[in-house]
Amino acid sequence: MRDYIVRRIVWAVATIWFISIGVFVLLRVSPGDPALLQQGVNATPEKVAAVRKELGLDKPLPVQYLRWVGNALQGDLGRSGITQVSVTSEFKSRFPVSLQLMMMTLVWVALFGVTFGAISARWQNSGFDYGVRLFAIFGLSVPAFWVATLVMLIPAQYWHYAPPSLGKPIAFLDDPIGNMQQFLPASLVLALGPTATVMRLTRSTLLEVLRQDYIRTARSKGLGERMVLWRHALRNSLIPVVTVLGLLAAGLLGGSVIIEQIFALRGLGLYIFQALLQKDYPVAQSIVLYTAAAVVFMNLAVDVVYAVLDPRIRYT
Repeated sequence: MRDYIVRRIVWAVATIWFISIGVFVLLRVSPGDPALLQQGVNATPEKVAAVRKELGLDKPLPVQYLRWVGNALQGDLGRSGITQVSVTSEFKSRFPVSLQLMMMTLVWVALFGVTFGAISARWQNSGFDYGVRLFAIFGLSVPAFWVATLVMLIPAQYWHYAPPSLGKPIAFLDDPIGNMQQFLPASLVLALGPTATVMRLTRSTLLEVLRQDYIRTARSKGLGERMVLWRHALRNSLIPVVTVLGLLAAGLLGGSVIIEQIFALRGLGLYIFQALLQKDYPVAQSIVLYTAAAVVFMNLAVDVVYAVLDPRIRYT
């Protein structure tokens, strides 16, 4: 296992290096001149050329890439070409917002998705089962931004309530209740679709496992239904669920753009969205590379969890 993890880490680092090259090249070949976008269409060619020199865009691409990677390895992600604010400091202020939103969303997805999916499979074709299946269809059908808009509008219209301090994150240690009021609606809305996915997947895989011969053997040995379900069947049915949770976690890091905008949360999703529109190279390439690295290491963690859940899995 240790050799496998070491090899996977080496491959992960190599993958991130290739991704860094791809991100750098794709941003450079995409249409639009960041210096012209920064100065406006009425800027003189001399002024645009001066800004390009200031941003280092007049250097050859290999030189620009090596300078960016070298500074990034030292913790310097550069300065935003639009706001001139340090990308590193902005990342540090926004990262906790996205991280808490992602962690809370994953907790709801794992808690509600696995629990209700397992109970639905245990009492197949019961009223609870039909309710879970109906909720799953609803969660997969409605777009999250529509639900988020209703969550913002209905309480404000009928109860004159809105999440506190929108736009200014409240630290959990400073005000736990205010922090939860700010993040809870956004995390629940963001978890709606993934919870439906995990719920359906848990139900279907658990039903398949419950029909296996070793489950019938366990029942014939006199084990209680609760022991069969929670100790023998559910553990073996969680492998595809863990795969989906890993992919969802990686996607949540960069896929919460609309939710962050609706709830006015200053996270990385909104930050990178604005950077891509304005071709802000230092911001866009740094945050995209961070998201890609998160995906790579999340997949590594999922592979390790496989072996923990199912000891029959052996890596060579």
